[in-house]
Amino acid sequence: MALTYRALSRLLSYPEAELQTDARTCVDVVREEGLVPGPIVRSLSKLADHLMGLDLYEAQAAYVDLFDRTRSVSLHLYEHVHGESRERGPAMVGLVELYKSHGLEMDVSDLPDYLPVFLEFLSVIPDQEAASLIGEAAHVLEAIAQRLKKRKSPYRAIFGALLAVSDQPADQAAVESLLAIEDDDPSDLEALDKSWEEDPITFGPGAAKEGCPKADAMLAKMEGVQP
Repeated sequence: MALTYRALSRLLSYPEAELQTDARTCVDVVREEGLVPGPIVRSLSKLADHLMGLDLYEAQAAYVDLFDRTRSVSLHLYEHVHGESRERGPAMVGLVELYKSHGLEMDVSDLPDYLPVFLEFLSVIPDQEAASLIGEAAHVLEAIAQRLKKRKSPYRAIFGALLAVSDQPADQAAVESLLAIEDDDPSDLEALDKSWEEDPITFGPGAAKEGCPKADAMLAKMEGVQP
């Protein structure tokens, strides 16, 4: 079990005053564990310096513009896989059950596919299993990394770190498919409103029951067993 994932989760979380204080400590944890290559650790240090150097409200506004108002770099992993389709509900249920099976209880304020939450989960399971789960999402992480590189965002270092510890490279065909989707412009409010005009998704018992086969299949795949 690696503290690296928890440190990366912290760096990727919504900026608070505590994070600005602890950012360099998070990078020190990653450096000391040695799972992430040195050049990427140096990039993480630049991210820490960036966070610490910003006014808190400026850091928070930039974070919201980047990750909350830009779907193409959303930190909700299933946003990239299922969008707002009904398949996302059962997948969420399966992920929650996976967390529970390892003793991680969800905070009701977060969705289970939120990347900082997923990284917290990876920090409490064996390293090999964590690397395998990252490999399952490598194409999503790579696509986000490339979009962040285009934006010259220091947050790209976090995705570089995750791809470095993945047990498999990203499927390039899947990456290209994601990158073919038009990138968002958070300053275009009309387009932003239109992109979010989707039917609501139900995550309650009815949705879980209806989608059990898909949720079970996904859960089995992530745990490395046959459904």
